[in-house]
Amino acid sequence: MQGSNSPLIGTASGTFLSVLPNLNSDDLLKTILLGVIGAVVSFSISILLKKVFRKEK
Repeated sequence: MQGSNSPLIGTASGTFLSVLPNLNSDDLLKTILLGVIGAVVSFSISILLKKVFRKEK
């Protein structure tokens, strides 16, 4: 049985479109900046942990 993605796409689109008018440009910029910082920190910590655990072996 194959499911339809139509309700899922409709729900996601409706949620996105209802949130869009409430976003300020400052909020969007802050969200992007925090996302980039979080990704860089996560990547750095994972590389650091790989090096630490590789030295123990």
